[in-house]
Amino acid sequence: MAYDDILIQLGEFGRYQKKIYILLCLPVISVALHKLAGVFLQAKVAHRCRLPNEFHDTSFNLSDFNLTMVLPKDEVTGNPSTCRILDTNFSSEYFASGVPANQSVSCNDWIFDPENVRWSTVTEWNLVCSRAWMAATSDSLLMVGILIGSYVFGDLADRYGRRPIFFISLVMLVAFGVLAGFAPDIWTFSALRLLIGAATTGVFLVAYVLALEMVGPSKRMVAGVCNQLFFTAGFLFTAVFAYYFPNWRHLEIAISLPTILFLSYWWFIPESTRWLLLQGRKEEAKAIILKVAKENKVSLSPETLDDFLKKDDLPDDTKEQKRPSALDLMRHANLRKKSLIIFYLWFVNSGAYYGLSWNTSSLGGNPYLNFILSGLVEIPAYCFLLVTLNRWGRRTILSGCMIAGGLALIATMFPQEGSSSAWLIFFAMSGKLALAASYSTVYVFSAEQFPTVVRNVGMGVSSTVARFGSIAAPYINILGEVWRPLPFIIFGSFALSAGALALLLPETHNKDLPDSIADGENFGKKSKKLSMELKENGES
Repeated sequence: MAYDDILIQLGEFGRYQKKIYILLCLPVISVALHKLAGVFLQAKVAHRCRLPNEFHDTSFNLSDFNLTMVLPKDEVTGNPSTCRILDTNFSSEYFASGVPANQSVSCNDWIFDPENVRWSTVTEWNLVCSRAWMAATSDSLLMVGILIGSYVFGDLADRYGRRPIFFISLVMLVAFGVLAGFAPDIWTFSALRLLIGAATTGVFLVAYVLALEMVGPSKRMVAGVCNQLFFTAGFLFTAVFAYYFPNWRHLEIAISLPTILFLSYWWFIPESTRWLLLQGRKEEAKAIILKVAKENKVSLSPETLDDFLKKDDLPDDTKEQKRPSALDLMRHANLRKKSLIIFYLWFVNSGAYYGLSWNTSSLGGNPYLNFILSGLVEIPAYCFLLVTLNRWGRRTILSGCMIAGGLALIATMFPQEGSSSAWLIFFAMSGKLALAASYSTVYVFSAEQFPTVVRNVGMGVSSTVARFGSIAAPYINILGEVWRPLPFIIFGSFALSAGALALLLPETHNKDLPDSIADGENFGKKSKKLSMELKENGES
């Protein structure tokens, strides 16, 4: 008898599991706040070069006659440059003569538009033009932290248990978040964001695993998708916090302090029963199982439980197994092809999702409304998956959503500069909706593609590749300063290519999933000859 069989007897999603599931999903809101607050912490604000003869209270007004004489036109947009000024002595005689200079130079000080200014790291440390890469690096380091955290906290959770690592991560998230609010410079702030990123992974990864490990097998797909709705809730709360805390320092502290409330979980959240069984701590596991049975009002016979906990009869899913290598995914042609396509799907989905989420301030119009819309479109995306994923198949949904999203993003090139931003927002949000659905689908589809013996390894490598996509996203977004639709077009082109490649993968819905390497190599192929050869050679 496997642990999943016990879960079925206990109730796959009974009263106890529902209570713990909700409690563990709530910290996901805090994770979303930190991952997405960069839109406002590093808000982009309209700016122009400050002239040498201007004071700090000088008007931003670009229509001023003197400005038109000393600000060269941008070669792409035709508007006054935001990063260069004409080389002149700025004397009163110069302006009186009306003779413009013909050589431009980079400026090193800026005036920000007071009508849409936020006190962000960008305005405090002048992170625009030649310094814009510093803000992008800060966002990228957050994702580097998430990449590091996935390895560090994943390993620690396997060694020392889910529960202690969860609470250590919560303390780190509060501490580093508050310290970031007092950062004296962009590099200190960026280093702290790296640590915040690592802490968010500790919180999310452990909470996600704990929540799904206590849910029965038939309910895990729904539980996994619903978990994304809590991330969306955090998405929306980010705009609320940003509206009431326009100073970036106050905002950083404000999104960090509520995490303290989750430390009260020490008295409510149990250790993972699966992990306790793996460690041989059977009495603790037995106590949790009996507690679940009592709260779910399920009668579990002592004989059944004792037989399950016998040392010699522990279920296969709780025995220590030799850890497979990622090289096992690359040794055979068909499995290698499928794995490389899956890795690319993760890279594109992660890069496009975070790139679009972080780039709402470049759409024009109200930045808070744009950000909220970017979060709201995720709700119909996840509801769509709940209705269709088990009906239409994974490949159809994944490929269709990526192609539709890619086409919508590429269509952002048609609204031209100076026209209404409504069409740009419409296409960008349509693309975000489709790609939010595809990002959630790729989790399910990938897990079903990899053979059982290398499933965890495959998902781990996929998640790692995804982080590189999100690390690259801020630098792609910088290209919007050259041409506003350019980042959307790049993300859209990637999405189109990934959607087409997804069609090369076999459908997994209602299929017997592969267990061995031979099964994985043969999965999706008509001939079973290679599978038989591999088995004859003793490969598993």
